[in-house]
Amino acid sequence: SSGEGGGKSVSKSIRDDLFIEILPITPFDLFSFVLKVRSFSTSVVRPFAKLVRPPVQIYGIEGRYATALYSAAVKQNKLDQVEKELLRVGQLLKDPKVSLAVLNPYVKRSIKVKSLSDITAKEKLSPLTANLMNLLAENGRLDNTHGIISAFSTIMSVHRGEVPCMVTTASALNEAVLSELKTVLKSFLGKGQVLNLKVKGMATGSLHVVMPPPIY
Repeated sequence: SSGEGGGKSVSKSIRDDLFIEILPITPFDLFSFVLKVRSFSTSVVRPFAKLVRPPVQIYGIEGRYATALYSAAVKQNKLDQVEKELLRVGQLLKDPKVSLAVLNPYVKRSIKVKSLSDITAKEKLSPLTANLMNLLAENGRLDNTHGIISAFSTIMSVHRGEVPCMVTTASALNEAVLSELKTVLKSFLGKGQVLNLKVKGMATGSLHVVMPPPIY
């Protein structure tokens, strides 16, 4: 059957009383999408076509910043370093003092920029990560930081060959069913891909699985 964006959903039976439905992620539309995010090394606005295409598209503001950062990191061969630094930034922002200094809407933007500059210098972050944080501060987008970190982590997960898969279910899955589910889902993977499975509960409904389009 057809899903959103023209993709196809795939249903597969695990047992007579249990079915899963693979809902495809909307395909990447390079032709119609132009990214206007300031370069991390200059203030030039660059079209998306000049960026290195990520292995998965993340929509929204967070996705745009994460995509631009991924492109810059690929070109400088610093993907792993930037990923580690972003996770460190995420930890720092959980500190009440840091959060109050840079996420408080009542703090002047210029003060936030100065605070972040001090933090990035103290942490010895690479220019890529430091410039990202300064850019977010200057553009008033610091509230999107956690979302950008999450988006970048998703891109990196797919970059490593991990296939993200979210399972929602109204009832807890026992070990036998979970094992059987993993076996079925792995049958959709391509060579060299690894299943990255997450399970969450929902109030009502049956079991649903969301992952990228199946590979046969």
